[in-house]
Amino acid sequence: MLEQIVLFLVLGVIAVSIIRTVVHIVPEYQRLVVLAFGRYQGTFGPGLIFLFPPPIQNALLVDLREFVVEIPQQTTITKDNAPISIDFLIYQKVVDAADSVLRVQNFRTAVQGIATTTLRAVIGDIPLDDVLAKREQINEILRVKLDDVTQRWGVKVTTVEIREITPPRDIQDAMNRQMSAERNRRAAILEAEGQKQSAILVAEGEKQSEILKAEGQRQAQLLRAEGFSLALDKINEAAGHADVRTMTLQYLDALRQLGASPSTKFVIPTEFTSLLSPLVGMTRGAGEGETAQR
Repeated sequence: MLEQIVLFLVLGVIAVSIIRTVVHIVPEYQRLVVLAFGRYQGTFGPGLIFLFPPPIQNALLVDLREFVVEIPQQTTITKDNAPISIDFLIYQKVVDAADSVLRVQNFRTAVQGIATTTLRAVIGDIPLDDVLAKREQINEILRVKLDDVTQRWGVKVTTVEIREITPPRDIQDAMNRQMSAERNRRAAILEAEGQKQSAILVAEGEKQSEILKAEGQRQAQLLRAEGFSLALDKINEAAGHADVRTMTLQYLDALRQLGASPSTKFVIPTEFTSLLSPLVGMTRGAGEGETAQR
């Protein structure tokens, strides 16, 4: 009885093994590369695939999903002989399952090896400053060069991303000093620009103040001139209505003020005699009237 159970179990294991080698369920993201008696027969999948058991047919499963290969830190020499350490990632995917099996033994290892040599070749043609400043361009150059090699293996390089670039310690110190100097320069420029703007605003304010002050003085002068003009008009108007007697009285008042002064010499204009003639006439007329009354 025990022997029958053992035999049944052995037959069951053999049956399961045969079924697993004959019946294959291939997912959407995978393909089966089938070899019949060692010769390439075709690429199958996805779905349910039936094959003859080995050694009649052998099947190799290939994943078509995008995968990433991490390239460890590599020390390379730039065009200007500066050693730097770089590590990066390569994103790729299989586009031809048969070529990835038949044309290269292990395409993942092959991609990693070709990536290190390509990196040294690319960085060796670029100066250090450009390596530090043009990371995106270096990524694209690496991607194109790697893709030119891997396409014959049925592998497509989609993206290359440099993760870290580490220059030597002395170069890092020099870069830090340069960055510090650049920040100080920018701070000085900003401070000078602020002082310039402040001086411009102050000068503009003083200019406006002087303009307003000059405008006020001009308006004051205009008002004084208008007042003086009005005064002259009033004087001329009053002089036009003054008769000879009024003018004579004004001259007499002026003579009275002159007589009150300590001066011993007086200059009397000749026009004064013509102004005195009416006064003399009035005096004579008054004297003749008094004589007649007597």
